[in-house]
Amino acid sequence: MSQVKFVSRKKVSEKDFYNNSQFIPKKIVSESSYTTNGEDFILVKGIEKSHIILNNSNTEHIIIKSLTDVVISCSENKIDEEYQEIIIHKGACVEFYLLENNWYIVSSDGLKLDNV
Repeated sequence: MSQVKFVSRKKVSEKDFYNNSQFIPKKIVSESSYTTNGEDFILVKGIEKSHIILNNSNTEHIIIKSLTDVVISCSENKIDEEYQEIIIHKGACVEFYLLENNWYIVSSDGLKLDNV
């Protein structure tokens, strides 16, 4: 089994740094497709539908709040060892943790699971 390597993040003053550049732990996504880049929190809005890909190589914990319909998948393996992707609808919020290269849903409010 391959090991996942994470680049460390450090805080200097009130700024976070990641890969020797300033890191933004929170992001608003208004794109039809977006791959996570180590963020702690993503808010998806301003678009009819979006696809978020959980990046196993640089993200280990993330909260996604949706103000639109969002398909969530991962770059490797499955979500909860069962799903290739899940769909959340407007207003839903879901929290994921990466463990042993699998993503696990640890918290959600109104999450709808669609086995695709």
